[in-house]
Amino acid sequence: MFDRLQSVEDRYERLNELLSDPDIVNDPKKLREYSKEQSDIQETVEAYREYKEVKEQHQDAKAMLDEKLDADMREMVKEELDELEEKVEELEARLKILLIPKDPNDDKNVIMEIRGAAGGDEAALFAGDLYRMYSRFAETQGWKTEVIETHSTGVGGYKEIIFMINGKGAYSKLKFENGAHRVQRVPETESGGRIHTSTATVAVLPETEEVEVDIHEKDIRVDTFASSGPGGQSVNTTMSAVRLTHLPTGTVVSCQDEKSQIKNKEKAMKVLRARVYDKFQREAQAEYDQARKSAVGTGDRSERIRTYNFPQNRVTDHRIGLTIQKLDQILSGKLDEVIDALILEEQSSKLESASNE
Repeated sequence: MFDRLQSVEDRYERLNELLSDPDIVNDPKKLREYSKEQSDIQETVEAYREYKEVKEQHQDAKAMLDEKLDADMREMVKEELDELEEKVEELEARLKILLIPKDPNDDKNVIMEIRGAAGGDEAALFAGDLYRMYSRFAETQGWKTEVIETHSTGVGGYKEIIFMINGKGAYSKLKFENGAHRVQRVPETESGGRIHTSTATVAVLPETEEVEVDIHEKDIRVDTFASSGPGGQSVNTTMSAVRLTHLPTGTVVSCQDEKSQIKNKEKAMKVLRARVYDKFQREAQAEYDQARKSAVGTGDRSERIRTYNFPQNRVTDHRIGLTIQKLDQILSGKLDEVIDALILEEQSSKLESASNE
């Protein structure tokens, strides 16, 4: 492990030199590439340097015990040794986690797609609840939410809502939300007080840059049409809505939330790139079944990942067996407890896999 850490520190120093090189400074592509690489390993390097410093302090304290000390001083040194040993263990555990290969998408913005599934109007209402939950969570993280496309229902829910969350590290926390979410509650229209079960599906896609997925203009069919509201009625007479079809994969994206056709096309292209990239990624991942097993919740979207039980104010994440009696708080955007547990589970799984190799 320490050989790897030393290599990382050496690379960090080399990047410092490269980023001072005039040839690199005048090359925007290389400057961006090296700056990102340095940023990605900075936390690891800082933790490793702290570890080496603490380890040196620990050795100095041990050496002092070999000297002739009075009882009070010896006791003080022993206390310091205990504290330093605890700090060394903490830093070693942290460094192991920092050395886990990072998901290259972790720092990206995300495109989320929520769709009402089984349960009719109740599923659409639940889709709306999930959208508000993620929007509020985004606010607590200092991220911005931007709606791309909606298909609302007359009862206040969504058949489908697609939106972007802009913020550093958004994908690293929200990628675990992929899957089917189940709600158990008594609908307002249920006079007998019976609990109904409905579902909504959530897809989380990393925003993809043009350079990451090769989409040619000739492979895209662009259709324009008048925007429509709930029930299909026309809400304006201009052809501002846009539908993009990626012919090689059959991927279709439409956007009509903006009054401008250009803006709708820009938004639709973001979703199209993300979906095509996601399709290629999933096809590649399918060849690495073992790697997929080691990930938590980034697999099949038909998998039921979580249940929201209103009568018991309970949320259960089925992947890690986590149950929390705080449904009201979680739906208000306080998702940290669930997300932190999922991140910890994934880290533990990857550490176990690494130790077995």
